[in-house]
Amino acid sequence: QVQLVESGGGLVQAGGSLRLSCAASGRTFSIYAMGWFRQAPGNEREFVARITWSGLNTYYADSVKGRFTISRDNAENTVYLQMNSLKPEDTAVYYCATTKSLAIAPNRYDVWGQGTQVTVSS
Repeated sequence: QVQLVESGGGLVQAGGSLRLSCAASGRTFSIYAMGWFRQAPGNEREFVARITWSGLNTYYADSVKGRFTISRDNAENTVYLQMNSLKPEDTAVYYCATTKSLAIAPNRYDVWGQGTQVTVSS
């Protein structure tokens, strides 16, 4: 089994930056790709970004393209989400998750972290 632990959330003013981390442990050899999702109160969980475990393929939601960057540290089995030019509408709980495909639908992801809160004030 794979375990995921997110960190790096917090409170930031609009226009600011945060970097989220997702540390993977356990059977990491079984991971094909990892994604970041977010869920605001009253909303469905939505896809943010995805990266293959090789780090060679990335994909972003239109709402974050050009502002967020997903990356992977091979040595530390950690995936990062660098978030720049943050907006109040980015406020949500952010989750990382693993998948065995290039899917972006949440139901195609197997293992989820506990989530980390990101709050962007105007």
